Amino acid sequence: MKRILFLPLFFAFAAIAGAQEAPQKVAAADDRYKADILVVVTHPDDEAGTTPYLARAIDLEHRRVAVVFGTRGGSGSNQAGREQAAALADEREIEARRACAALGITNVWFLSGKDTASQNVLQSLANWGHGAALEQLVRLVRLTRPEVILTHFPGVLIGENHGDHQATGVLATEAFDLAGDPAAFPAQLAGPTKRLEPWLENLRPWQAKKIYYASDASDESLFKGKGPAYSVKDLSPARKLAYWRIALESFRAHETQAKGFIDSLAKMSEADIEKRYASSEDGWGESLQFVFGKALVGGSVTGDIFEGITPGPIAFVPRAGGPAKSPAGVSVELGGPWSFYREFLHAHGLEHLPQAETPEIAVQAGGALQVPLWVRNATGAAQEVTLTGTVPQGWSVTSGAGRYSVPAGDAAALRIEISVPGLSPSGQAPKEASEITVRAEANGQTAGTVRLRVALRKRALPQ
Repeated sequence: MKRILFLPLFFAFAAIAGAQEAPQKVAAADDRYKADILVVVTHPDDEAGTTPYLARAIDLEHRRVAVVFGTRGGSGSNQAGREQAAALADEREIEARRACAALGITNVWFLSGKDTASQNVLQSLANWGHGAALEQLVRLVRLTRPEVILTHFPGVLIGENHGDHQATGVLATEAFDLAGDPAAFPAQLAGPTKRLEPWLENLRPWQAKKIYYASDASDESLFKGKGPAYSVKDLSPARKLAYWRIALESFRAHETQAKGFIDSLAKMSEADIEKRYASSEDGWGESLQFVFGKALVGGSVTGDIFEGITPGPIAFVPRAGGPAKSPAGVSVELGGPWSFYREFLHAHGLEHLPQAETPEIAVQAGGALQVPLWVRNATGAAQEVTLTGTVPQGWSVTSGAGRYSVPAGDAAALRIEISVPGLSPSGQAPKEASEITVRAEANGQTAGTVRLRVALRKRALPQ
């Protein structure tokens, strides 16, 4: 009888000993948040620039998509109610989540960026807290482990004029180059030291394989052949709708931004919607064009976004750049966002991105134009530099022209301000952009010339 009572104890101890010898399972990354495509845009409704393609990728290729918004859009207009500021941002966040959910996208995050009414990417980055916003985005890249990042085009072009959009493109590019670096934001990668770890995140470095850009630039010819293009009129086998039409249904969630437009859709027949919004003028046109940024796995410029991509991690690829070369002697160049992008594109190996032949910007008619300049003196002695501006008839240089003494080996941040004319009596903005020229002279010789194409608009963001 004693032996029978002893047997259960014997088997219990044996089971414990066996369990101690078995290897403990190590937790893997949470696959619910893995993304094939990470879309990084600025405001709720900016995802609409990519939704025909996203609908296609989800429907035909069963891609997993996640979206990151840079801001919650509290400085926008409200066509649906009286709420403004933080209350409006609360509403726009919900609208963005509903719009994404209509496409089957449920993983949606928001950075802490602050809306900045400016065309200057540097002002947006400063107002957002560049380092903090970048840390947040690197975290989300490491969490979602995307194969591809889609984001805004980083550059100053007529039509591509929102500093916040540009800031998002800059941050997404930086995150593409940093998220795989084990020395970048290392607290995100450190393993836990406590049972309930309050600081260290236990993520892993992740190198995305490709990055592409979408642009709102007025001159669409700049991007033709610079990346893949996808028909928006192909029919979804699952939903029996064209992909542009699926995208339009998703957009219906953004009532605070476009309630008038959305209400008008409700009064139109399907045939009327097709006739009006399937056109190139009012809708997405025939196709959605992306701009090729980088590929670390091969593939052609105009090939499919997933060309050359196979599942699984790849090794971290350090960015190739370094500072761009500055000219010798005395020189002048366009400053502000233009000089920033010169350095940025070089540092990130993106000098192939399409740029306007002459730098350009759109400004509000009847206001002031600021032309930021860097005047560099790479000589061993102080130099006297004279700036002059040449402007179209009806425009006038109001300040900034004149003589400046620039110390040896230094660079001076200067600007010329120009008064631009108002609109014609008809209220129409000129169709063609005008060109202004700034010349710098030193020691009786031309030290450099800066040109800027300027389009006048009835309304435009401040510089």
